[in-house]
Amino acid sequence: MQGSSPLDNYDRKSAEKALKMLLIDRSNEFRELAHGIGYPITTKDWEKIVLNFCLDFNDCFKVWSDIDTPSNHNQIHKCMTQMRQMARNKSNMTEVTHLQNIAYLIAEDFKSIYKRLS
Repeated sequence: MQGSSPLDNYDRKSAEKALKMLLIDRSNEFRELAHGIGYPITTKDWEKIVLNFCLDFNDCFKVWSDIDTPSNHNQIHKCMTQMRQMARNKSNMTEVTHLQNIAYLIAEDFKSIYKRLS
């Protein structure tokens, strides 16, 4: 659906509580990823935007790694756009991989916390 975000698939109150809990331990990673993808942390609700980025990236990983996961052209294009956003102004793959790992772990931790709250 055009304009939808991964957080739309979660109960709003539980998702907000899970995000607050996640930020207790992962606020530095949120900031590092925001900086790495060029997103300003002065924007209102920037943490939600970074979390949506992470959840989208987690879906991309599933598309890349699981041959049985269906994908479409728009999703593949979105994944490539995210990769380009992560790689921009980086000097080597280690820096890009570091951001990928942060995004993946934030998404996995969020889903784990959300599941415990539900």
